[in-house]
Amino acid sequence: MTNFSVSANDLRRFGKPLVFALMMVPALWLAWNWWQAFQYLPNDLGFNPQETSNRFTGDWALRFLLLSLAITPLSKTIRSSKPILFRRMIGLFAFFYVCLHITSYVWLDMLFDWSELWADVLKRIYITVGFSAFLLLIPLAVTSTKGWIKRLGARSWQGLHKAVYLAGVLAVVHFIMMRKGFQIEPLIYAGILLLLLGFRLRSVLGRRAPQRT
Repeated sequence: MTNFSVSANDLRRFGKPLVFALMMVPALWLAWNWWQAFQYLPNDLGFNPQETSNRFTGDWALRFLLLSLAITPLSKTIRSSKPILFRRMIGLFAFFYVCLHITSYVWLDMLFDWSELWADVLKRIYITVGFSAFLLLIPLAVTSTKGWIKRLGARSWQGLHKAVYLAGVLAVVHFIMMRKGFQIEPLIYAGILLLLLGFRLRSVLGRRAPQRT
C-alpha cells in the first residue's frame, strides 16, 4: 500500500511557499482593485473604497489571527506537530493585515491628520479597543524569530506570546462593536474564539491536575 504521508521537510519546502502565496491573495486582490480605481477602470471597491479597504483588511486580519490560534488545538487534535510549522507564518500574516488595516484607516480615513486621529481613538471606544489589540501584537511580531526565543528564554517567550489570546479577544470585541445592529458574522467569530479559549483553558487545567496530584 502506498504511503502518502508528508514529511516535515516537504512541508517546509513546498507547503510554506504554497501557504504564503494563498495568504497573499487578499492583499493582491486589494492592490489590483486600487490600481484599477486609480486608472478609472471598473473595480470591486464599490462607492466607498475607503470603507471597503478598512473592512476588507480588518476581516482578513481577524481571520488569520483566529487561524493562528487554532493551529495548536488542531495539532493536538490530529496528534501531529506538522501544523505548528505554519503557526509563525500565519501569525505574521495576521499582523501584516492588521498593519494594512491600520494604514488604510490612518491614510484613507484620517489623511495622516494625527491630531484628528488621536481624538478619534479617544472618542470611539471600538477604535480604542482595536488599536489596543494592534499594540499588543507589535512585540509578538518583533519577537517571533528563533533569535528572540534564545534571548528571552523559552519560558519568558511563551509567557509573552500568551498575550495573543488577549489580542484575539480585543480584536473580536472591536469587530462586534464596529458592526452596528444584530449580525451573524460577528457572533460566528466570537463563537470560534470562545471555542479556542475553551480549548486553551482545558489544556492548562489538564497540565496542572497532575502537578496538584
